Amino acid sequence: MKITILGTGSSQGIPIIGCDCQVCTSPDPKDKRLRPGAIIEKGQTTVMIDASPDLRQQLLSFYNKRHIDAVLLTHEHRDHVAGLDDLRPIIFAQHKSMDIYALPHTLEAIKKIFFYSFEEDLYPGAPQFNLHPIDLEPIDIGQLHIIPIKIMHYKMEIRGFRIDNFAYITDAKYIPPEEMDKLHNLDVLIINALRRKIHYSHFNLQEALDTIDKLKPKKAYLTHMGHNIGLHQDLLKELPQNIEPAYDGLVINLK
Repeated sequence: MKITILGTGSSQGIPIIGCDCQVCTSPDPKDKRLRPGAIIEKGQTTVMIDASPDLRQQLLSFYNKRHIDAVLLTHEHRDHVAGLDDLRPIIFAQHKSMDIYALPHTLEAIKKIFFYSFEEDLYPGAPQFNLHPIDLEPIDIGQLHIIPIKIMHYKMEIRGFRIDNFAYITDAKYIPPEEMDKLHNLDVLIINALRRKIHYSHFNLQEALDTIDKLKPKKAYLTHMGHNIGLHQDLLKELPQNIEPAYDGLVINLK
């Protein structure tokens, strides 16, 4: 299985418009962070997690192909869904609607945000989506067996995903104990760490590290990071050996 990280930034991305802090002005490419998302490939199956506002740039840079079988949405905030319209070239090339898997409230939001894709008299060229509601039951998409994970993002219930021995968690503030049980024995865990200070709706760095310590994956990567977390190279030196800050374009190969 191959995982390509499309973006690792917070909702504003890095650099933040008009910010002159050391992270936003860093020359290190790994300090340039687009909004979060990932591509998962196994055999002939390709699934994308979330569709950020930067999706066109991300796909051109890190996955320049016209094949995606489905999209898994963690939740409906714009930094995770605004790029769905940019899937049009892939939808047109595949000659079929894109399958979208998400919680019912997320799918309702998609219908409102992309209303032009759901009108009875469909506008020519509008992207077409097949919406599939999910809860906690496993999903099979091609060669991928996907286990949804219940996560609380402040007061909003959202989803993370376990695929084989890999898991992707973003925008988490709390993971219920019964859901934590689904996340043991991982080879790779990707998890959000917004900043160093406590935040009301996201794990901060220490909360992410505490969660990793409880789950004990072989390897963990941090994502959904804001500029306040610091420079990539400084963070890399600070973290334990089995934990790294992810970066845009990172490729992880799992056997």
